[in-house]
Amino acid sequence: MEYIGLTEIRGGSLIVLEGVISPSYEEVVSIRVDGYKEKLGRVVQIFGDKVIIQVFEGAGELTPHNTVTRFTGRPMEIKLSEEILGRVFDGLGRPIDGMGDVFAECRRDINGKAINPVSRVYPRNFIQTGISAIDGLATLIRGQKLPIFSGDGLPHDQLAAQIVRQASLGLGSGDNFAVVFAAMGVKYDAADYFRRSFEDSGAIERVVMFLNLANDPVVERVITPRAALTAAEYLAYEKGMHILVILTDMTSYAEALREISSSRGEIPSRKGYPGYLYSELASLFERAGIVRNGTGSVTQIPILTMPNDDITHPVPDLTGYITEGQIVLERGVHQKSVYPPINILPSLSRLMKDGIGEGYTRKDHPDLANQIFSSYARVNDVRALASVIGEDELSDLDRRYIEFGSMLETRFINQSRYENRNMAETIQLGWEILGLLPRSELDRVKTELLDEYYKPRAINDF
Repeated sequence: MEYIGLTEIRGGSLIVLEGVISPSYEEVVSIRVDGYKEKLGRVVQIFGDKVIIQVFEGAGELTPHNTVTRFTGRPMEIKLSEEILGRVFDGLGRPIDGMGDVFAECRRDINGKAINPVSRVYPRNFIQTGISAIDGLATLIRGQKLPIFSGDGLPHDQLAAQIVRQASLGLGSGDNFAVVFAAMGVKYDAADYFRRSFEDSGAIERVVMFLNLANDPVVERVITPRAALTAAEYLAYEKGMHILVILTDMTSYAEALREISSSRGEIPSRKGYPGYLYSELASLFERAGIVRNGTGSVTQIPILTMPNDDITHPVPDLTGYITEGQIVLERGVHQKSVYPPINILPSLSRLMKDGIGEGYTRKDHPDLANQIFSSYARVNDVRALASVIGEDELSDLDRRYIEFGSMLETRFINQSRYENRNMAETIQLGWEILGLLPRSELDRVKTELLDEYYKPRAINDF
């Protein structure tokens, strides 16, 4: 059924239509302008026979008299098949790589279906990123959601690209692994960097890319992560693959929600964001997991930039409630020319303990990680003391801690953007740096592990 004309146009992307018969929430609408140009929209609010429609490409050319609106009776869907691997799509799931349309095996509602908690399997085993600070100290577990908290000007784009290039299930894991990468509100140069990085490394063959550019419609930015997660769920639960989903930047997504909420005239909550920001974020993050009797998994790394590096900002604050840990990029570490600039002390993976150790990584991994955290915390205390009394007044043991902290930052955390360390290399490097400390200081490691792996070292050995 088609409806001629509009009742009202609100803001830059909302239209109001009255007299609609049996509309549905999230129903896709086709809007024909001046008889030939077509735009898509979706129903966002219903009041009896009155509906509010969000126009994806903006309502700039619409007038109350030049439009014909047709309700499709279907929600927003994307075409899916195994051919999506290696392809690049826009924020609505339409191909933009010049390789033609996808020959669909099926179509799926981008809003997905909630996973029954009873059918969830507890996440086990790890995903190797090739980055020592993550693999060794905040290990990513299959089925986990582990966000990266960054700030403006920090190299989170480079880190995201490196994870896409290097991520794997570990040695001897086979080819049953792929990455779904979704970028929201990125500039042309950033989008081009991601594409070239994946193509030059050959990783593009196992990557599905969704790109929403900064000049694309704001409404499309809200659709992009849902389209990406729908593709990930299809590959994981129907094709039995292990899928890593990287979403960048979730702050752009939240700001799009704020802009749309404001245009609807909704009452704002903290810092102008809508009161339902938590449930919107949860509807995305909770789509990660492993389903019982299935062979695949969906793991998420959402990346968000904290305005003014404020970790109490609503977006990182709410994200922390939903997810299972965080990787924190810090400006002070970045200023030391350390890449990736990960501050390991506030970073953690709450599921790490269940996916490392004997049978997963190596039996000494849990104790090694605990000892590095404990010793590095002592380093910060010693550095604070040195700033007061001077480094010359420190004891010999305190100087050893200073050396340990410096070596941990420059050799363990710091690595090249194209350096891919496997888990064994990361663990071995951790032991070498712990060798700078006296054995008596390593009180978080079992004696039998110290006998097997600990070797005293001097700073000159590096």
